[in-house]
Amino acid sequence: MPLPQGQWPTLEPGWVWLCGAGPGDPGLLTLHALNALRQADVVIYDALVQEAILDWAPQAEHIYAGKRGGKPSAKQRDISLRLVDLARAGKRVLRLKGGDPFVFGRGGEEAQTLVQHNVPIRIIPGISAGIGGLAYAGIPVTHRDVNQSVTFVTGHDQSGNATESLDWSAISKGSQVIVIYMGMKHIAHITAQLMEAGRPASEPVAIVTTATTKDQQVLETTLGTCVADIAAAGAEPPAIICVGRAVAMRQVLDWQGQIAGEKPRNLDPLGRGRPAESA
Repeated sequence: MPLPQGQWPTLEPGWVWLCGAGPGDPGLLTLHALNALRQADVVIYDALVQEAILDWAPQAEHIYAGKRGGKPSAKQRDISLRLVDLARAGKRVLRLKGGDPFVFGRGGEEAQTLVQHNVPIRIIPGISAGIGGLAYAGIPVTHRDVNQSVTFVTGHDQSGNATESLDWSAISKGSQVIVIYMGMKHIAHITAQLMEAGRPASEPVAIVTTATTKDQQVLETTLGTCVADIAAAGAEPPAIICVGRAVAMRQVLDWQGQIAGEKPRNLDPLGRGRPAESA
């Protein structure tokens, strides 16, 4: 499939492009990402990058550099320095990262290392799972009848432990919707912190696993019951967790369910009567 007419950037030898591959569905790649795939000599890709995306770069060497929690994986510094070495060898290097490279993806660290070693870079944003994955579940991260704020947080720090630097009380009070990346391992700690900070146990929660792929699953639960419900459902990472009333919108906006023949469960999940006409 040829790209549309236009001035598309050239991936030159000795350059590294850090590119977001989106949350999973190959159709969510940007055209700049596709352009990069078709030019690269080497593609270094993460664990969540779908094989169908790599098929668009048959001319390139494919190098796996996935990092999955609790499993053996390459050290981040080794990955960054390998990018430097490949660029210095005159390769056209594409670093393909799940979601967006600058959203909990260590893209900033890799870009910083490259710049420090005088390797020229280009950044290609991607659709982050915290937005695209929830959209595929029928959950809008913002809805003017629900929230005027949304906070994105990571569920663990560099060591893999629960993120102690987060002020859960401030987040709880200041953000109507909270989207949590990589939070499954510490979900009991996270939910306890949020409820201790004042979020009600009845607050809607959604856990979206393997978002935007054919294996996507969505678990609707609450803050007070989600730990038990996750265990009962056998839900496992990779997952995006959404906390807040926006989750209720899935009752009417589950578009994938509707494609499969399901009817909306509730046309007015917020209980506000007939929606006002658009201004």
